[in-house]
Amino acid sequence: MSACGNSFPKQYRLLSRSEYLRLSDSKTVVSGRSFLVVWRENGYEYPRLGITASRKTGNAVVRNRLKRHIREFFRHHCSLLPGVDLNVIVRRQAAENSAAVLSSELQRAFQQIGSRTCCHESL
Repeated sequence: MSACGNSFPKQYRLLSRSEYLRLSDSKTVVSGRSFLVVWRENGYEYPRLGITASRKTGNAVVRNRLKRHIREFFRHHCSLLPGVDLNVIVRRQAAENSAAVLSSELQRAFQQIGSRTCCHESL
């Protein structure tokens, strides 16, 4: 199953608290200035996304704009990822960055996750 297409169906989302808690124990992290991406292989053929944006990030308008941007980026670039669960934790600095900077940071994180899991599976 490749790209998510024009929608973001439930199968591509982390929905329950237990899924987020399982990810919080993961040691695999990709860090950037705007995001911290915690991920773990999920046993499916497709990636699943969760987003955490606390009030420290900004008001509701700012948090929702950042989450919409992350979801849209994931929807267009989920084919870069193997079967992993990932939680994108939004940092305070993300609100100050442009959409282009946010996209480049997410691109770099997705590429690192994809290359690590490919290399890890072949060992």
